[in-house]
Amino acid sequence: MNSNPGNMRLSREAASAFARMALSGIVREYPNKLDHVMNEGSDVKGPRELHPAFYGCFDWHSSVHSQWMLVRLLRLFSNLPEGPEIRAALGKHLTKDNLLAEAAYIQQPNRRSFERTYGWAWLLKLAEELAACDDAEGQEWSANIQPLEALFVERYIRFLPAQSYPIRTGTHPNTAFGMAFALDYARSADAPELKQVVVNRALDYYAGDEQCPASWEPAGNDFLSPCLVEADLMRRVLPADRFREWLGAFLPALSAGEPQPASLFSPAHVSDRTDPQIVHLDGLNLSRAWCMRGIAAVLSPDDPARPVLESSAELHALASLPHITSGDYMGEHWLATFAVYMLTATSFPTTKSTGQAPG
Repeated sequence: MNSNPGNMRLSREAASAFARMALSGIVREYPNKLDHVMNEGSDVKGPRELHPAFYGCFDWHSSVHSQWMLVRLLRLFSNLPEGPEIRAALGKHLTKDNLLAEAAYIQQPNRRSFERTYGWAWLLKLAEELAACDDAEGQEWSANIQPLEALFVERYIRFLPAQSYPIRTGTHPNTAFGMAFALDYARSADAPELKQVVVNRALDYYAGDEQCPASWEPAGNDFLSPCLVEADLMRRVLPADRFREWLGAFLPALSAGEPQPASLFSPAHVSDRTDPQIVHLDGLNLSRAWCMRGIAAVLSPDDPARPVLESSAELHALASLPHITSGDYMGEHWLATFAVYMLTATSFPTTKSTGQAPG
């Protein structure tokens, strides 16, 4: 697939291919990996009945972020051939009744930790994207999702002060990733309480961190880099001068312009794209790339770390972009989202505008 990775731009050809994958996935109910606490026998139900808006794509969060991707592609490419089909599909999923049912589900007993915090983060990212739509359909979907997004905002505000220690894994529970997307949402939606909670906890958790154990990465099922996703959060939290100082203590070799340790700056090898855990490493390459691009963007042009980050980001992108359409559902149900976010996160603002993406 040609995603035009040489200059890190999303092509129309790739956008169409990614859209087709998501359109197929969001209506594919099985196989399905539920995050489902059953309180009684009547809770034994299939994914579509439990989650009428987000039942496809193997799991709830993948359905959420696949729909985020479809909304972003609509905004990026006003004349995408798949546009009418995307609108029809989103119109069936993001109805008022469906989203109220999703909200009712998470308010049931023993579901306080449902999709915490990875799914929470992507739901708010979807809400953020919908709020930026300036057409009637997008505005309707945005209004429909507001009760659900309000519940997840409340959960962040209650949960983060209660979580004494951050979770530093390279998978779904990673605290820094969930906080980064929550902070993006809080700033976009003008949610001051959420913003303050996230900033305060980020400083509590991470402000004093030094010498990140980057040589321990990657783990065998990582799709996030614990070190880089933390730095990607802190570049959102700290003023640029303070962030550069923090980064120097956190990754000292990087501040000297050295791509060390090699394990952090070399793309992960993916040995089996049919394995649901090993294929996570393609996601790691893509998320490392977006973290590196985001970090580089806040450094001064003459900072020795900047070319290291930019070069490594491109290497990571090139390692996995050609494999998004691997032919196996274990990767195809989610990796396109990571590719689109990586290719657009630092170049496409979440504002109420539509237009043609370059490339």
